[in-house]
Amino acid sequence: MKKIVNTKKSPAPIGPYNQAILKDNILFISGQIALDPLSMKLNNQTIEEETNQVMLNLKHILKEANMDFDNVVKTSIFLSDMNLFNEVNEIYGKYIIKGDEPARETIAVKTLPMNVNVEISMIAIL
Repeated sequence: MKKIVNTKKSPAPIGPYNQAILKDNILFISGQIALDPLSMKLNNQTIEEETNQVMLNLKHILKEANMDFDNVVKTSIFLSDMNLFNEVNEIYGKYIIKGDEPARETIAVKTLPMNVNVEISMIAIL
């Protein structure tokens, strides 16, 4: 049986999906962008600000499922431009424990929702 996981501390979905689904002990988190959960406006003045907001949104979803970044086993990062890789990687790395990093891919795509620069999804295990 699956359980829907949503929190008001992360932005409400902007389409027909949930923030996350918990199936058995596996949490599948939908791609998060830099929407501020209170205003539902983008927090993307800089790529660092944008990435930090994405990571905070992910952190709150993990917390709602009684998890944290230690539980993450797989991350997918989507970028509007691979030239943003270093800046995004630096902010992302501040949230992930060194030596216990999850598997990951980083992909440059043509366009992301709301024309953001970064979207991140995760899979975590309890």
